[in-house]
Formats: sequence, structure tokens, C-alpha cells
Amino acid sequence: MRKKLLFLPIVLLTSVAANAAPASKCSRANLTRCLDSACAINISSNPAARCQYCGTASAGTPDTKKGMRAVSAGASAKYNISEKDLKKAPTDPGERYAWATKQCIAKVTGCTVDDVTDTYDKLIEQSCTAAGVSAKMAKLQKEAKKTRTKSDCESEISACLVLDNACSGDYRNCEENADFDKFFAACGVQATGCDNFISEIRGELLAERDNAIENADEFLAKIVATYQNARENKLANIRKGCEEDTEYESCVETVCQNNMPDKCADSTEKVSAGLLCQFYKTACKTLR
Repeated sequence: MRKKLLFLPIVLLTSVAANAAPASKCSRANLTRCLDSACAINISSNPAARCQYCGTASAGTPDTKKGMRAVSAGASAKYNISEKDLKKAPTDPGERYAWATKQCIAKVTGCTVDDVTDTYDKLIEQSCTAAGVSAKMAKLQKEAKKTRTKSDCESEISACLVLDNACSGDYRNCEENADFDKFFAACGVQATGCDNFISEIRGELLAERDNAIENADEFLAKIVATYQNARENKLANIRKGCEEDTEYESCVETVCQNNMPDKCADSTEKVSAGLLCQFYKTACKTLR
């Protein structure tokens, strides 16, 4: 889903910092503490909290019956989003992540949107794994590349393009077309199965580059949507594997070939292999 959200312009922040004093190094520990105050509520009793609050609605609705308790409760409140401000936080996970990002890069000196995605997106992924959303994620993502859509390709190339070592989140490293083309080509090579869409995607992302430079306050929504779409696509592939039982059957076949003396020629070995792979069926039940 793509939503237009506003946040404090990154370019303006960078300019003010440059004129006022040397840039401060981002404290990612404080940044995580701040984001956790909005995204990790009750995480001690609910490991899926980050996924539910700031990842994907497909992970389920957070349980708030036990009261709102952030992971950083009891620590210094300097970098925490206040309870008063949390009442204004959106409930949609993508919007909440964008909202929390805006709050926290304002609170923690020297931090940018890139620091947020580099530091926190992996924590959301781990939380989604705890929710049963991301099982066998890497394998499913690789298999999904065999039948790519333009949307899939654009999401992957865009996510690659806004990394710190490429154009960066606000495209500050790609203001020149030559620099943009260099990084776009590298990202396009990594996006296998996308050749049919490359030219069209380049034109759209080049226009987005121009837009981002002129309208930095609208660009966070795109970054959040890119990561959220990737999670949604992974979840859809996992659900498909559960419905068709392909992962379970593949596991049974592997166990039969590698661990059973008679390759499951006898029914007893086949039953044993099925029991060893039962965890796939258990995991799939959490998605229904």
C-alpha cells in the first residue's frame, strides 16, 4: 500500500545542521529506544509486537489488554515518545512506522531516515518471524523472482537505490544523472527477472529522484511502503506454500532421500519423515 505521509524534510535538517555545527553521529541505541517506545509495546509478553505495530497488519492486532508498556519502560525517558504523543500515533503499521520515524529523527541528534531503516527494519523482520510470518523467507523470496511483476521489480530496485552506499534515502548522492545511472544499473543487475521492466522503472525512479530532491518531506512514505510491500509479498508467498502444502512435501522428500535407509520405500519410513516435517504444518496454522 502506498500512502502519502509528511515528515520533517531531511534536506532542511541536513542544511540546518551543516550551518549550525559539525554533524553529530547518530546513536542507534537511543534511536532504537525511541522507536521501541512506539513499536515495541508489551514486547516482553508479545514477541510479535514490532511486526504488529510497525510492520504489517497481516501479523494480527496487538493485544493492549495488559496495558501499554514499552520495552524501554524504566529507562531514561529522554528519547521515548511520550504517552501523550502516542495517543496521536496512527494504528496502521506503515503509517505508524513513518510517524515514529519522524518523531525519533527529531529527538535523536544526527539520525536520518537511513539510520532508521538500517537499524530498525531488521528488528521488525525478526518480530515478523516470531509472528510466524517470515518462515523460510529467503528461499521463498528467491523462488518468487521466477515470476516477477513490475511492482515487485520496482520495489526491489527502489529499496536497493536508497541504501546509504547508493543514492541514499533522500537521493543526495544521485543529484547528477551520471551518478543515478551508475547506481541504478548496479541495482538492476541484482533484480533478476526484471529485464522487461527496466527501462520503464528507470524513467519512473528518475522522476521520483527529481521529486524527492524537491519534496523531501513526501519521500518517507515511499521508503516505508517499499519495505512494507516486501513483507506483504513474503507473507503472500508463505500463505501460498501453506495452502498447497509444497514446503511440507518438499521437507518430507528431502528427509526421505537424505535420512532414511530405504528412501521411504517402506511406509514406516514415510510416516517418520512426515513426523519430522510436522513443524511446517504447525507453523502454517498460525497464518490461518
